[in-house]
Amino acid sequence: MSQPDTLKTSQAADHELVAAAAGGNFASFEVEKVALKDRLHRFFHSHPMAAPTIVLLLAVLTFSMIVGDRFLQPFNMSLILQQVTIIGILGIAQTLIILTAGIDLSVGAIMVLTSVVMGRMAVEVGLPPSAALAIGLLVGALAGFINGQLVTRFRLPPFIVTLGTWNIFFALNLWYSKSETIRSQAIEQAAPLLHWTGKTVELFGAKLSYGSLLMLALFFIVWYALNWTAWGRHVYATGDDPAAARLAGIRTDRVLLSVYVAAGFICAIGAWALIGRIGSVSPQAGMMANLDSITAVVIGGCSLFGGRGAIFGTLIGALIVGVFRNGLALAGVDVLWQEFTIGVLIIVAVGMDQWIRKV
Repeated sequence: MSQPDTLKTSQAADHELVAAAAGGNFASFEVEKVALKDRLHRFFHSHPMAAPTIVLLLAVLTFSMIVGDRFLQPFNMSLILQQVTIIGILGIAQTLIILTAGIDLSVGAIMVLTSVVMGRMAVEVGLPPSAALAIGLLVGALAGFINGQLVTRFRLPPFIVTLGTWNIFFALNLWYSKSETIRSQAIEQAAPLLHWTGKTVELFGAKLSYGSLLMLALFFIVWYALNWTAWGRHVYATGDDPAAARLAGIRTDRVLLSVYVAAGFICAIGAWALIGRIGSVSPQAGMMANLDSITAVVIGGCSLFGGRGAIFGTLIGALIVGVFRNGLALAGVDVLWQEFTIGVLIIVAVGMDQWIRKV
């Protein structure tokens, strides 16, 4: 036998000895069989918007069968969109905060305060409407800057910080407004620009307000910023793991501060939409808007633990709230049970988030 043949025989013998020592077990390349529950688990984890989208479609289908043709009429659909405009805009601001693993209880107070500033600057001080609007937007950004400084510089928990500023901003709002409402007629005469968001355009039987269109434009802008800019990637990284983000060279404090400033600015845009929606400037408007915004974000699939969620999920969450309230009202259900249903939705959404995060 030649030397190469002897070598091959020796190697084959060695392989047999190794296989015998391993108990005769060999590598298996069979495809792993995954249970349906696990496949659904992975799907919802990879697609945060899937669950709220399914809920929205099921809700529309259910109410269309219960209520009938009235629910699916273009006018009613556009009415739902108008009703969720304020929640949607504040939900955008809330989403940015929650993506960084924070929460902002002051978004409603910032919105009301800036609406009062816009109204009084235009009607009572006599500034040009565009200047009054600009000052209101600056006040909103300043309020967000204050929140951001308290969170980043003094290392205070966002929940406690914004709980405190919620009360502070509402107190400033009542002091500055003297608890007086600026009537619609006064705004129309002095600053019709503030009413612009309340004007509507008719399209195939649906009446879309400019405020609703502004809300949709904001969603697209923030979606682009979160998904196609370095800033957006840094927001997700900061919310997912701040320590790892810092090690990667991300200045997390600067990112957090920019998020709070952007949220305050968006709340001020919500104030402009609020004036157009109700027609007047009321210091008592939007008292529960902060909770409604959190509701939209949570139902929309954004994780309260940060780093996970899609901005359009918040829009779907707001629409789910609007569809349920509108559908239940058309079905003759009492307001008490409407709020009960929304509460159940919130608990189910949080439970879904906990389950999805176990992947």
